[in-house]
Amino acid sequence: MTITAVYPGTFDPITCGHTDLIKRAAQVYDRLIIAVANNRNKTPLFSLDERIELAKAATAQWPHVEVVGFDCLLVEFMNQVEGQVILRGLRAVSDFEYEFQLASMNRKLAPHIETMFMTPAEQFSYISSSLVREIAALKGDVSEFVPPEVAKAIQQKFV
Repeated sequence: MTITAVYPGTFDPITCGHTDLIKRAAQVYDRLIIAVANNRNKTPLFSLDERIELAKAATAQWPHVEVVGFDCLLVEFMNQVEGQVILRGLRAVSDFEYEFQLASMNRKLAPHIETMFMTPAEQFSYISSSLVREIAALKGDVSEFVPPEVAKAIQQKFV
């Protein structure tokens, strides 16, 4: 049986913390889908199509990792792709309460889908997309926090 895990997020931008989790999850799951959300509650730096392309570039070395955009309830998307596991990243204890609420709601909506939590490697635990965007907006160097193709795309946004 193929186990499909889905790692959802806005990935605006995708960071080294994200790719660390993806690399490790790709070793555990038969199929890993990076599900790039079209979140109407946020004003992203990159369009959905740009975020998908950047995530594809950042994950190209892992052949059984797919990148797909979605614009529906996560549990609906999970059913569409026949996913069994929602993969969520936890950077700090402060992330846990919100993630626990999401996991509980998803379990209520779709009891057949499990949520698994992973933490990034220590050197990436402080990186967030919002901090990367803030540093970039103030003309700071973000190259150590994001994959090279993402750093280039960010730099082009703030020229």
